[in-house]
Amino acid sequence: QVQLVESGGGLVQAGGSLRLSCAASGPTFSSYAMGWFRQAPGKEREFVGGISRSSINTVYADSTKGRFTISRDNAKNTLYLQMNSLKPEDTDLYYCAAKWAVFGTVWSKESDYLYWGQGTQVTVSS
Repeated sequence: QVQLVESGGGLVQAGGSLRLSCAASGPTFSSYAMGWFRQAPGKEREFVGGISRSSINTVYADSTKGRFTISRDNAKNTLYLQMNSLKPEDTDLYYCAAKWAVFGTVWSKESDYLYWGQGTQVTVSS
């Protein structure tokens, strides 16, 4: 089992940047495909992007493509989400998620993932 803890959220002006981190416990982080999701109150959780276990493949939602970048450092058991050109509509609670995967797989559905963090709030002011 892996435990996930997000950090790096906060308040930023539109057009600004933030980098979220997701620290994972356990020695098998490199065996997991990882993903970022976000959720606003009263709405369904939305896929932001995902990355395969060795960073070979990344997938992004259309709404984040070109502005957000997912990366991971398996030596540090950490997943990152670099968010640039932030918009007020990016305001959400951001979650990281994990599931064991074969090489190259990226999961994009909420139901694909097994482990979840508690979330970190991102607020973008206009």
